[in-house]
Amino acid sequence: MKVLRRLLDSQARHFEPGGRLSRLYPLWEAQDTFLYTPGHVTAGAAHVRDGLDLKRMMMTVVVALAGCVYMALHNTGYQANLAIAAGAAPLANWQTAAMEASGLGFAPDDLVSCLVHGGLYYVPILIVTFAVGGLWEFLFAVVRKHELNEGFLVTGMLFPLTLPPTIPLWQVALGISFGIVVGKEIFGGTGMNVLNPALVARAGVFFAYPAEMSGDAVWIAADTASDAVSGATAMADATLGGTAAMAAETDWWSAFVGFVPGSMGETSTLACLLGALLLVATGVGSWRIMVSVAAGTILMAAGLNAIGSATNPFFDVTPAWHLVLGGWAFGTVYMATDPVSAPAVPRGHFVYGFLIGVLCVLIRVVNPAYPEGMMLAILFMNLFAPLIDYFAIQANARRRRARYAG
Repeated sequence: MKVLRRLLDSQARHFEPGGRLSRLYPLWEAQDTFLYTPGHVTAGAAHVRDGLDLKRMMMTVVVALAGCVYMALHNTGYQANLAIAAGAAPLANWQTAAMEASGLGFAPDDLVSCLVHGGLYYVPILIVTFAVGGLWEFLFAVVRKHELNEGFLVTGMLFPLTLPPTIPLWQVALGISFGIVVGKEIFGGTGMNVLNPALVARAGVFFAYPAEMSGDAVWIAADTASDAVSGATAMADATLGGTAAMAAETDWWSAFVGFVPGSMGETSTLACLLGALLLVATGVGSWRIMVSVAAGTILMAAGLNAIGSATNPFFDVTPAWHLVLGGWAFGTVYMATDPVSAPAVPRGHFVYGFLIGVLCVLIRVVNPAYPEGMMLAILFMNLFAPLIDYFAIQANARRRRARYAG
């Protein structure tokens, strides 16, 4: 490691201001700080020092995503193998053709086969996300003459997990471009964005190409000669027939663990729960937001259960099912807790999270055009986060004035 450190130090002059490769300094600085902790420190006394910097915080989120990434590989391959083993899908795409050539087969109960087959869908989407998104980050860093920020590392990990496995790669490129440029860079870059960039990227693709994102049913990763094999998700079943329809297609435990069709990294509430434990234990994720989202979801769902509806079976979906449906767990743990787009005042976290839970259920139940309401609920509350901060700060100021009035 010392040899590598000396090598990097000897080449640094070419990338620093005045060097012949100075325009590439953002790339140089990014790889140098990824491998080593920066050597420069503050000299004055008027600084708040903490062991948690931006890089450590972002890496903690990436580690917390490990379970979701595993399920993106395992469940995507499992759903594809399940469809092919049942004879529902001939080999008509390069992923399944590659699996046949590998000799691994399509057994849904074979772990290696599922992981490899799922990787053939997930990895290309991940590569396109980082290649295209990283290019935008680099271009803005060069123009603004600042460092490449670690914030894109998390955005680049989150965005592919919110996508269906058969989404065209060119749409992945458009989506991450929209998220980085419109969702973050036009506001000033990392730490300045009003909305969560990964959610902005997903929303851009969702509204521009709804058929490829969801259609009548979320695709299972296995193509037929003419179209993709579609499998109704629990969300679709709930829309059409409520809790009874979901229970007929799958059991609650399978939905909780994540072995159901859906976006690649959003199906497993269990994986998200494990990630939540790490984020809360390290102080990176706000437990106040997570608990409040759950409270808002449960109370709103229970209220709609009590009201009932003769024409809308989604009114009958119980709170327990709402907690394992779609992207609820993923959005609660990784999207709603984004420290930039969420309120900064801890007291505001309770209001922010509670309203996300309420809106998520309302969108799911009342508006059948959007059976997955988590994305829209979080983006809507992102816009109100500054207002929540304002009222929370004003309330603190009033309490202090009253306390010291005498």
